[in-house]
Amino acid sequence: MNKTEQLASRIREVILSGTWIADTNYKELLESIDWKITNTKFLSLNTISELAQHNHYYINGIKNVFLSGKLEISDKKSFDFPPIESQNEWKTFLNKFWKDTEKLCVLIEKMSEEKLKQIFIEEKYGNYKRNIDGMIEHSYYHLAQIILIRKIISSK
Repeated sequence: MNKTEQLASRIREVILSGTWIADTNYKELLESIDWKITNTKFLSLNTISELAQHNHYYINGIKNVFLSGKLEISDKKSFDFPPIESQNEWKTFLNKFWKDTEKLCVLIEKMSEEKLKQIFIEEKYGNYKRNIDGMIEHSYYHLAQIILIRKIISSK
């Protein structure tokens, strides 16, 4: 397996199908949670829904960089989402999350290993590999938060 295939595999691991690092993944965890629970607020923490949408925001944004060569996301907007107000809206969001993640993985797999070393949009962002690795780490960070928030809410 080459480096781009390994990176795509790691993204699938945390988002779609793995259990090695966290003993779960976004898909397994989020598909088992009712939309009302995802919107349950605990103290000043973000809700599960907010964290899931936030993580998707970055995955989708990086996917769009691969497709258009333009970076159209910003940290300032990374938590600006309309509320999810039904189970159907929750399922629709999740399906988009899974679909965009898989599209990104396919795009990464098609990259040359040489492209991984190239600048990601601007020099200040580093190279493609750094940004893909950062997205994976970011995903695990928020997955852990979601797991903890779910445990707290379930114990109430």
